[in-house]
Amino acid sequence: MSYDIRLCDPITKKTIEFPHRHHLTGGTYELGGTHEAWLNITYNYSPHFYRLIDEDEGIRAIYGMTGAESIKILKEAVISLGDDVCSDYWEPTEGNAKAALLKLIALAEMRPDGVWSGD
Repeated sequence: MSYDIRLCDPITKKTIEFPHRHHLTGGTYELGGTHEAWLNITYNYSPHFYRLIDEDEGIRAIYGMTGAESIKILKEAVISLGDDVCSDYWEPTEGNAKAALLKLIALAEMRPDGVWSGD
């Protein structure tokens, strides 16, 4: 199980497409990068998201927010997470969860007007 989190155009509601490919990868990803403002994140990290972002909604708390609105929330969670990154992406370490949130922040900074959607 995982989250497919997308930054969508506020008018069309379609996933934003960047002019150049990005290589922000998650649990699943497009080989060679993608133009889409999209990231797949394993549900294994959800305990960290429920603890630090929202105890009822976890990472889903950013759904419906603009990228700009979410940046502060995501950065606050990042600050609270450790740096214990594991080479096994699926391992629910704080460092792995932090890496995923940093990628969401990068997307939000590229298109702060976009609106998060997911699942």
